[in-house]
Amino acid sequence: MARKTYAARRSQLISTFGVGSLFPAENNSFMITSIDQWDRQHLKRVSEPRLARSLRVSELLLPPAGTRGRIPVVRFPQILVCPSCDRIGTISQLKARYEDPMCGLCKSLAPLTPSRFVIACESGHIDDFPYAYWVHGYSPTDKEAHQLTLTSDGRTSSLADLVVRCSCGTTPRTMSDAFDPYALKEMKCQGNRPWLGWGYREKDCGQASKTVQRGASNVWFAAIRSTISIPPYSEFLAKVVAHESAQLSRPEALAEESTWVLDGFVEKFDGSFSVDELKAEIRRQFHGDDTSELSESQLREQEYLALMTGRKDSPDTDFVAEKVEIPRGFTHWIKAARKVTRLREVRALQGFSRLVPRAADDPDFRLSPLYPEDNKQNWLPAIETLGEGLFIALDRGQIEEWAATDFATGRQNALNENAIKAAAMRRQEPVSINIVETVVHTLAHIIIDQLSLEAGYPASSIRERLYVSQDQVGVLLYTASSDSAGSLGGIAAQASPEYLGDALQEGLFRASWCSADPVCIESQGSGTDARNLAACYCCVLVPETSCEIFNSNLDRGSLFGVHGQVGLGFLEWTKLFPLGSSDAPTASGTIDKSNLIPDIVRNSVWRDVYAESNDSLRALVIELAEVGVVLGSQCADIGTDNEWHLDLSWPSRKVAVLQEYDEKRDDWLASKGWIVYHLEDFAPDELADRLLEDTD
Repeated sequence: MARKTYAARRSQLISTFGVGSLFPAENNSFMITSIDQWDRQHLKRVSEPRLARSLRVSELLLPPAGTRGRIPVVRFPQILVCPSCDRIGTISQLKARYEDPMCGLCKSLAPLTPSRFVIACESGHIDDFPYAYWVHGYSPTDKEAHQLTLTSDGRTSSLADLVVRCSCGTTPRTMSDAFDPYALKEMKCQGNRPWLGWGYREKDCGQASKTVQRGASNVWFAAIRSTISIPPYSEFLAKVVAHESAQLSRPEALAEESTWVLDGFVEKFDGSFSVDELKAEIRRQFHGDDTSELSESQLREQEYLALMTGRKDSPDTDFVAEKVEIPRGFTHWIKAARKVTRLREVRALQGFSRLVPRAADDPDFRLSPLYPEDNKQNWLPAIETLGEGLFIALDRGQIEEWAATDFATGRQNALNENAIKAAAMRRQEPVSINIVETVVHTLAHIIIDQLSLEAGYPASSIRERLYVSQDQVGVLLYTASSDSAGSLGGIAAQASPEYLGDALQEGLFRASWCSADPVCIESQGSGTDARNLAACYCCVLVPETSCEIFNSNLDRGSLFGVHGQVGLGFLEWTKLFPLGSSDAPTASGTIDKSNLIPDIVRNSVWRDVYAESNDSLRALVIELAEVGVVLGSQCADIGTDNEWHLDLSWPSRKVAVLQEYDEKRDDWLASKGWIVYHLEDFAPDELADRLLEDTD
């Protein structure tokens, strides 16, 4: 009898149904086997030498697609349940066959269903739920005398209604307590790794297994490494050489007697490159001297430099990054902007974990292997996608100056304290949190939310790629999808100054307040391990498919300030010390920016007005706070058609303060009975005394 086959998309074999994951199919459940069991005959090579070198493999291969090429699976869980007689056991215990198993112990021949429950540990091991141990407190050796059933009392759909019974008459036990973290603490993990083969158990694991639902998301977390193809790897010649690697990677390809072969390649592609260029590319890809490993940070540094350098449009490249003008109103904190009209991303599966995902900032996290230790493979499964996006770079020196303020260090210390407490509970080393990455990450999420409105993409299809290193600070927001959402050009179009400025202004305005405030903005820790401060799904959290670090390390307060510390967030601070400002602190003289707002203002109702004002108006605001003038309105609209703005006003008293003269406006105010003062006519203290009298 021919074995059944089931279909899965190529991208799913990396992100959803990769090695070691559970694949549901009709009434069955299977586990994807290790890559050493895959048939490599129909696997195509993915050209991305940088990523392959970083992962210490010689090549990356596309999983099979369509009817060509199949990936073997094993049945898991092995424990099956009969919906008719409620018996539970393996295929042999239930007298069933492997293909389309049906219960052989009851007359109905009902199709068996996989057990709903499995057990796993944080080392990646997985096994069937120990029903016999659960009901007896030990594992009986005589299987024939202990026939188990799993029944539902039918009162509710809770786990308390699922009852495990044994034919020996022992006291039945429900599944209600099975998910307690300490429920199976006496039963140590057996180190089972069925995706490698049933003989590959890892002895002496020692961890306590935990019960999970078979279809739960924490049964399998993919550990994916990705990179953006950059020149010269994104060029046409590089792709030709990579595609013909089977022939061109051989040493004899560069021999003199093989010149006719290279001439054939040049002729085949209509002279798009010369023989000498072809030889140089062959040497670079297959015979280069640089064999040192590329770290994740080095990969990103190269990408950042390529994005900053830019690349004009050409039909022979998969990387186009056009320099665009920074939108007006944002030059004080944006260093550079790029319209990325074409990019290629390669994603490779390097391992997986169970119960908890690997954090991007925890390189020592142990991943479960994709192949056995005694059958090492020199390749990894990968996919390639084409997309587009936009890139924004910040000035590292400027953001570091802000990070040195008391406000920024206080926010960073709060996040680190939360991380230390969480690590202590898990008996792990704490992860250090950098406030610079927090600011950039929060900005990225705000822009993703806004792009989903402006560009018409769902937020889940927009991805972020953060560049935060010693000399670099930036973020690439892009869509790289195998469907049509990856190539419509909507995000790249938003990089144009006339669109980007409006999008940033609207996005930052929306994120400056949250419908969950003041609870959100005053949060001292939220999210997993309390690694967020002011962040929730009402403001800056995005779908986890979009976020590199699982919606952690976020804080709106670091951008906008918090109650009692308005004006100290990064965005307000940059208004005081914009890029290139001669007033900005230097290495020889540092300014304590935590005191930029005077105490007399900080503790008064005038602090927000001060933060939004220019220098000439701030001198007056200090005096107003000093003498206790009641709070006025800033930038109020007046006129028949609201055609004018008042810099500072008290409408109920018809008193206004103006920085510039406008004869038409001033005459209109006088005709309406307003008292008008111009800043240049008075000293700040004198004007403050007059306003105290007029507004009292």
